[in-house]
Amino acid sequence: MPKKILIVDDHADLRKLIRLTLLGPDYQLQEAASGDEALTRTREWRPDLLILDVMMPGSLNGFQVCETLKADPDLRGTAVMLVTARAQKSDLQEGVAVGADAYLVKPFSPMELLERVGTLLDRRG
Repeated sequence: MPKKILIVDDHADLRKLIRLTLLGPDYQLQEAASGDEALTRTREWRPDLLILDVMMPGSLNGFQVCETLKADPDLRGTAVMLVTARAQKSDLQEGVAVGADAYLVKPFSPMELLERVGTLLDRRG
């Protein structure tokens, strides 16, 4: 059974890069362009993993989306990998505080993305 992954980023080119990296029989992929859309899609589609950009326009950034998911008893089992160009210690600490399961710093290589996704989903069974 393929794992479901929701790719959330306001930049279409980065969503495409991630989608092309993960394309194959192991994953079902969907995309969202905002935090609000990410929450709606997660509630409807129930992905196993969100690959979630931190800095997005609109009412919800990635930290807020993660915190909302982890506070919801029905959705807290969804793995969240935060993706950001911000690699300050305070950013990493905020990611931990909101319950992120992993943190990937831009720029990243396709191989690093594949390894991190595989490890995260393997840990979750």
